[in-house]
Amino acid sequence: MTPDIDTLTRMIREKQIGDRRILVAIAGAPASGKSTLSERLHHHLGGDEAGAVVVPMDGFHFDDAILGERGLLPRKGSPETFDTGGFKRILDAIHADNDDVYVPVFDRHLELSRGSARCVSQNHRIVLVEGNYLLLNQSPWDQLAGLFNLSFFVDVPVETLERRLVERWLNHGYDRDAAFGKAEENDLPNARFVIENSLTTQAITINNG
Repeated sequence: MTPDIDTLTRMIREKQIGDRRILVAIAGAPASGKSTLSERLHHHLGGDEAGAVVVPMDGFHFDDAILGERGLLPRKGSPETFDTGGFKRILDAIHADNDDVYVPVFDRHLELSRGSARCVSQNHRIVLVEGNYLLLNQSPWDQLAGLFNLSFFVDVPVETLERRLVERWLNHGYDRDAAFGKAEENDLPNARFVIENSLTTQAITINNG
């Protein structure tokens, strides 16, 4: 049975020992609902005022200029289009808990990351890290798993993901053929990659299909 939001919130709080900061991974394929779950958990934990913050992996997208130079623009969103090293360094700093840490946030309207757009302050004791590739079993992503005190994997059937991804592109103004092409050429291969290569045995699975 999939845990409800109150159960998930309780699981997170039970991981806390005293005032120690904890990092919680919320992973899943594109369109699995992990961003929505992260925001719901943030709210149920009391938000920033209660010491919870969300750190999205999407802020570490390489800029389109870099992707263009490397011939990766059509693959934007795949594992190789992220600054994994920068992401790891930021998570290490958050884990060390020595000072405020500023993280980038991806702006979907501008289609780029805004640097230092969110602060993980000393007040934040629960850090919800959200992204597709947090639990991948291959280098360099597999260096992240040891930083998390608790991991959730949002599991959704591929057929449901396909429908959601097509709808996402339709909402961005694409016609149905173009939306289907965008989903088939990049999003769904990434989704299958996440499902097939994530360390789900180390995570609590949440069915969201």
